[in-house]
Amino acid sequence: MWRFLKAVKNREHRVAPTTWAAAIAAVAYTFAPIDLIPELVLGPLGIADDLGLWSIFAVLFVREQQRWRAGLASE
Repeated sequence: MWRFLKAVKNREHRVAPTTWAAAIAAVAYTFAPIDLIPELVLGPLGIADDLGLWSIFAVLFVREQQRWRAGLASE
C-alpha cells in the first residue's frame, strides 16, 4: 500500500477523478456538522451512512491499487 501511495504522490500513477471525489466526500461528510442520519438520535444506525460512504471509497481505492499493479506488470 505504501508503494502505491508513494506512486500517487510522485505522480507515477494517475488516480481517477471519481476516486478523488469519493475520498473528499468521505472526509468532508464524516466531519461535517450536518448528517443525514444523526448518531445522537439513532445511535449505531446513524453510523450506517458514514460507513456506506467509506465503503464506496474503499472499493474505489482497491480498484486504483489493482490498476496500478496491472500497470507495473505490463512494463
